[in-house]
Amino acid sequence: MAATVQAVLWASAAVSTGAMAQPQAVLPLSAETRETLAWVLASRDHGGKPFMVVDKRAAQVSVFNARGQLLGAAPALLGMAAGDVDVPGNGLKPVSQIRPDERITPAGRFATEPGRGLHGDAIVWFDYAAGLAIHRVRPGAAQEGRMQRLAGAAQLGNAQRVSFGCVVLNPAFFDAVVQPSLGQQPGVIYVLPETRPLKTLLASLTAPAPVMAVAK
Repeated sequence: MAATVQAVLWASAAVSTGAMAQPQAVLPLSAETRETLAWVLASRDHGGKPFMVVDKRAAQVSVFNARGQLLGAAPALLGMAAGDVDVPGNGLKPVSQIRPDERITPAGRFATEPGRGLHGDAIVWFDYAAGLAIHRVRPGAAQEGRMQRLAGAAQLGNAQRVSFGCVVLNPAFFDAVVQPSLGQQPGVIYVLPETRPLKTLLASLTAPAPVMAVAK
């Protein structure tokens, strides 16, 4: 896909009133997102399913349909701590017991499934055991601050690192782009690494599966 590909950037037009956000600008796909897209389409790793690419360094998500056509791209809130490996056992802990340095959005390829959150809201699971999902910014005391972070395209980077590991999106973008695709059927999410080269991740996904010894 050409470097000039653009996608809709969704920003909140009226955070205080909860009004539906409208497309306000264009957001170019990062070089690593384009490289991953080319690899996915060449390898057909997505198995004909819709998929999302999460570029943690750019704090950006890009959503594609089963044919690899871009459905939309937007800023995302990600795990507070830098890192590519989830902390074992985090999914079993109360949220209050997960330390700031353990709040990681792990890198890798994950199968996604539509689901429901604790409050009945639509979400997309990508690591159920770890309690990690793609979901909207949720109502509450922190909502306005999080929406403001998402609205500022120039504030990408550390300003977007506030979640416990989930991929958190503007509600309008989730409803318009994620819910009709990944929210309706199984899919795939590729979370790009931030502490190692992208090629390392892609090579690990194409490595032959280990031979399993047969018990006798």
